[in-house]
Amino acid sequence: MNIIEGQLKLDGSERVAIIASRFNHIITDRLVEGARDAFLRHGGNDGNLDLILVPGAFEIPFALEKALASGKYAGVCCVGAVIRGSTPHFDYVAAEATKGVANVTLKHGKPVAFGVLTTDTIEQAIERAGSKAGNKGFEAMTGVIEMLDLYRTMEG
Repeated sequence: MNIIEGQLKLDGSERVAIIASRFNHIITDRLVEGARDAFLRHGGNDGNLDLILVPGAFEIPFALEKALASGKYAGVCCVGAVIRGSTPHFDYVAAEATKGVANVTLKHGKPVAFGVLTTDTIEQAIERAGSKAGNKGFEAMTGVIEMLDLYRTMEG
């Protein structure tokens, strides 16, 4: 059996975008830092990394559609933080951001990572943005990098 998998390496020429929501910026700023760190650590060129800011997680799919339709990006890392409150707003935003990113990803066939935190508390979000649970922005970007390499490998 042949195993085909991507590696955590960039060739330095890939142009990648991070789409980040500004809402809950205390959390999302850390996710962006983690994503950028992963990009640079794995051979990315800082000049080939763009940060696209949107108001909140609900707007991420729209920006993702525009970014991928432009043809400028080999992959995109989406990050944000949706924290549960006392109303059902959390459920709607989290569900629509998730579905929207999935639909756009399938439409364009490019590597996209979903690094949008959906947590019950601010403490849980802080844990996932660089403390006890690692940095989910870093993890999301490593997913984009691995998929970029896998696409190259599969296209031969």
